[in-house]
Amino acid sequence: MASRKTLTTLAAGTIAALALAGCANPGAGSGGASGGASQAGGGSGRVNLPAISSIDTPQGAVLPKGNGKATCNPSTTLAYVGAQTGPNAQLGVNIYNGVQLAINEHNAANPNCQVQFKKFDTEGDPNKATGPVTQAVSENNIVGVVGLPFSGESKATGNIFEQKGLVHITPAATNPGLTQNGWKTFFRGLGNDAVQGPAAASFLTGKLQAKKVYVVQDDSDYGIGLGDATTKALGDAVVGTDKVTTGQKDFSAVISKIINAKPDAVFYSGYYAEGAPFQQQLVGKGYTGVFLGPDGLKDDQFIKLAGDASDGAYFTCPCIPGELIPSFADAYKKVSNGAAPGTYSIEGYDATTVLLAGIDAGKTTRPALLDWVKSYDKPGLSKTYKWDSTGELAKPDVYGYKVEGGKIVPVGKIG
Repeated sequence: MASRKTLTTLAAGTIAALALAGCANPGAGSGGASGGASQAGGGSGRVNLPAISSIDTPQGAVLPKGNGKATCNPSTTLAYVGAQTGPNAQLGVNIYNGVQLAINEHNAANPNCQVQFKKFDTEGDPNKATGPVTQAVSENNIVGVVGLPFSGESKATGNIFEQKGLVHITPAATNPGLTQNGWKTFFRGLGNDAVQGPAAASFLTGKLQAKKVYVVQDDSDYGIGLGDATTKALGDAVVGTDKVTTGQKDFSAVISKIINAKPDAVFYSGYYAEGAPFQQQLVGKGYTGVFLGPDGLKDDQFIKLAGDASDGAYFTCPCIPGELIPSFADAYKKVSNGAAPGTYSIEGYDATTVLLAGIDAGKTTRPALLDWVKSYDKPGLSKTYKWDSTGELAKPDVYGYKVEGGKIVPVGKIG
């Protein structure tokens, strides 16, 4: 990674919270402080890690506006394909807003290259995604796509993109198998579950001080892949595993097994639509230990759906806390009705920037833009973007997050 500069933001409320907590910065090697009361059935209780106030960003980041001298055909189009509606839609909306911001900034700076933007709603459903993707690849003016957000729909549609030679960068789909299909048009803008799983395991047994972990996974490609990777990395620390299904509402049977197993921590691998009510019911049954979920849970919708039970929950995510980059966070609010950047927002922005930079360099056909991405090696706002021959990102980071005061805040890199 190129040399970096530190950008900082910290709300007054967070400063006060840190002062009261009196905790050391986890980046300095602290494991945090024990939360006091032990959980129902055993364990040492929750660990309270302090929020971080800054992140390092690469110097010389490529920005959407470029040099302002780009020229292109007025029909040149980029697309977002992914969830805009559906049970986990907010994760897609976060990406869409990042894409919109990047295109807005580009077009404002380049009067002779007004890139068009189209969006296609998959609802995040593998069974519904093939239609929107087929429509997108059939529109010849679309030369690049940001999406799809979810692993299941990415798996179901990868061949469609491949057949039409349309490059697509996912800012969110993390199942490792997606890059093992021989696709040449698929690129991943963050670390996969083979990276996140071991990082989550290390986070649990290290900073979160868990000696016994119960793993629960949903039935999505994402939940299964990440659950398996994390379970394998946890090894003997696993005291039990179980599965839930998409759309499940009652988790009492699974929770009963968890309480009887007396774990220090529960890792839930899946999305917030089920993860939030699961956590709410888990806490309602008296569980007070560590709860950790992955990026599929890391959204304000988790807090909304889980209510007070969400307080103190932790998350892992191979995504960067864009809210700690002031220039991005301020601009993002202009396209999100004032909402702060969410999970994958900056990844969506950076992925779009990669495609826009190619268009500005004259790569305005599908083959040319695909070759541009294959050989790309430049810093974005969140990280340096460089892919191997399978479409995996080089040197991805994983961050930890937690719910504090009704908000999701970052606690630093965990892998």
